[in-house]
Amino acid sequence: MDTRIMYIECKEDLTDEARIGRVKFSKTGKSVHYNGRTFQTLNGRGFKANYFDIETGNEYWISGCKKDGNDRLYGERLPIYIDEDVREEYWTTIRNLQKNIDIMVINGKK
Repeated sequence: MDTRIMYIECKEDLTDEARIGRVKFSKTGKSVHYNGRTFQTLNGRGFKANYFDIETGNEYWISGCKKDGNDRLYGERLPIYIDEDVREEYWTTIRNLQKNIDIMVINGKK
């Protein structure tokens, strides 16, 4: 399975948790696996969501990380948690901000 660092946001509520983590794609590309969960594509049927959790039915927005860090769908300044296993690669390869390599929460409280 191919893997990629992606932005993952639950869309049940505008203040739901968002994460940056490594997902694995199924062979067909119609589902992704993250943190022990499987997300199935909505094939354009979702409103502001493109996947749903097959266990809970909750809808998610899962997309590639933006180079400018503006990943939240509505631009809210809510926390985005970065998984430890992708933190260094996220800051150096995707964001090109090596100085931020120790930051684990974007928009976190100061």
